[in-house]
Amino acid sequence: MTTGSRPRQFLSEINVIPLVDVVLVLLVIFMVTAPMLHRGLDIKLPTSVANNIKAEERLIVTIQKDHSLSLANDPISLIDLRTKLQEARSSNPLVSVYLRADQTVPYGTVVQIMDEVKGAKIERLGMVTGPKIETIKADNIGAAP
Repeated sequence: MTTGSRPRQFLSEINVIPLVDVVLVLLVIFMVTAPMLHRGLDIKLPTSVANNIKAEERLIVTIQKDHSLSLANDPISLIDLRTKLQEARSSNPLVSVYLRADQTVPYGTVVQIMDEVKGAKIERLGMVTGPKIETIKADNIGAAP
């Protein structure tokens, strides 16, 4: 060894470029083949003249901010609501009623409409709500999840 020359050092780092190439190729292969895996079964269904399945009849009762009522987008009074619901039930005993109410409508008004629906002997009553939107509070900013 001469003075001024250093001893030879080995490079101990892993070369990740070939690894990234392989991963990208595998990703493309999986992206192409994944939709082909979700196939249904190929069967031929028998046909029938009589269709026994009836579409579910749904009525939507809407209570607006000003406490006005609508039945299937048609304005209606509270007095006429029960008779219309009874007519709908007589034509289809399995009719469903969905109640949409503005969030500012008092709870008592909503319960009164629910009583009218139950008074018309309709057992299927649902409440329509909107999706919940997450709000960020000032005290949660910077907090760990």
